[in-house]
Amino acid sequence: FNKPKPKEIWEEPVALPLGDLEAAHRIRAICGAAADSAAKAAAPVSENRQDEFQRYESAARAAMETAMKIGDDLLRDSAVRQIIDLCLMADDQRTARILFRAIQAPSIREEVLRDHPLLEQ
Repeated sequence: FNKPKPKEIWEEPVALPLGDLEAAHRIRAICGAAADSAAKAAAPVSENRQDEFQRYESAARAAMETAMKIGDDLLRDSAVRQIIDLCLMADDQRTARILFRAIQAPSIREEVLRDHPLLEQ
């Protein structure tokens, strides 16, 4: 019964410097693992809303830190797009808008705007 709580994927230490592809895979895994918390954080009525929002924020922060280390512009933009989806799932429009401005690839910007027209404002 006194088992320690397992670490979240974004809390696990990274042993070696990640290559661009490994970093992109890690971001995808982080966003997938935090999606449930993001949805619960955005729900109008939720038992642990604050806890879920903190879990989402922690995951998003780790994903953003990892994205900054990606050297390939297109791969980084694709990873940032996944983080934007996570932010909007948590109804964190402020962070999503900031991240949207960081996307440089026109095709990815268009895709994000097609899926989330509220970011155009």
